[in-house]
This record gives sequence, C-alpha cells and structure tokens, in this order.
Amino acid sequence: MNDIITNSVTVLFGFLAIMNPIANTPIFIGLTEGDDNLIKKKVAFRALFLTFVIILAFILLGSIIFKLFGITIGAFKITGGILIFAVGFKMMHGESSKAQHPGIVDQTEKKESQLSVAVSPLALPILAGPGTIATAMNYSSSRETVDIIITIGAFFLTCLITYVFFIAGNKIIKYIGDSGVKVVTRLMGMILAVIGTQMVIEGIESVNELFKY
Repeated sequence: MNDIITNSVTVLFGFLAIMNPIANTPIFIGLTEGDDNLIKKKVAFRALFLTFVIILAFILLGSIIFKLFGITIGAFKITGGILIFAVGFKMMHGESSKAQHPGIVDQTEKKESQLSVAVSPLALPILAGPGTIATAMNYSSSRETVDIIITIGAFFLTCLITYVFFIAGNKIIKYIGDSGVKVVTRLMGMILAVIGTQMVIEGIESVNELFKY
C-alpha cells in the first residue's frame, strides 16, 4: 500500500513538473486577454480535456506504438530522459524550452477566434508537448494495470490542478509576483532534470539486461 502511495505521489509530481501550471498560467492569461470569465473557463476546459485525451491515448496505446515502430522500452527511456532533462535544464536557467513550448502565437498576427486557442497553442503543443508525452509513456511503460491506473489518475489530477490555476490565474500571478513564478519554474526545472536523469539510468539498465543473454 505504501509503495502505491509513494509511486502515485512520484508520478503526480512528475506530471506537475512537466506541465508546470504556474509557468503556463501567464501564457493562458495572455492568450485569453480581453475575454470574459465564461470564455476563459471554456477555453481552459477544452484545452485540458483535449490534453487529457491525447495523453490518455499514449498511455493506453504506448505498447502498440512501440511495436509499430520497433522501439524498445530502454531506447525510449533514454531518449525521453534526455528530452525531459533538456526541458528541465533550460527551465533552471530561466529559459522557455522549445521542446515544451515549440511555438506560441505571434502577437503581431491576427488573433484567432476566442475558443480556437484551446486547441492550438494551449493543448498542442504547450500542455500535451513532447515532454508530457514522454513522461506519460515512461510511467506506464511497464504495462502493469496498477501503474496504468496510477498514471491516468495522476495526470487527471494534474489537469484539474492546472484548470484551477488557469481560472484563478490573475489572482495567483498578482499574489506570488513575477519573481515567484521564476523561482517555481527553476524548482520545477530541477525536478525535471532529476527525473530525466533517472529515466536515462533506467533505460541503460534495460539495455544492459538485453545484452546479458
């Protein structure tokens, strides 16, 4: 029981680190600037619902994707770990990673319709970016029912927490200030870097196991 609780907390913090609700809240505020509260709630809900569906698909179909492309778990963990480490490393240095935030709408371009930002760029590629996908597939790579349930539950809770942050965004940013956002971002970056390193270690161990026989 304790192992399940410990694993659940670890997975939850892993998702919170890669999704980083506090760091993404200013992006949400900027994309919905000028919209009324009802529209903001709809945008937040649609973005996170789509994000959950995308990640759920990768959690459930991860093994099929592996077989389809001939990918081993060890290779994926090493590659995913490097990717997550890179995201965390840039966050620790106060940079916005292109892997997690490949492209945010140019302010000079014509503004899209109010609800369209829920799909792009919020859901894709900001929330359901490569880092989030890699994290989800790593936590569910054992294909054990318990691990899959924990991963789905932890990510669902992460989406709920992110929704609360988005809706209460203006109050949160005003309370913790820009310096607070930077501190949290760097802390999350360190956690991500450690998670990425651990994934690489586990990947190398998996590869070594294959060559033992």
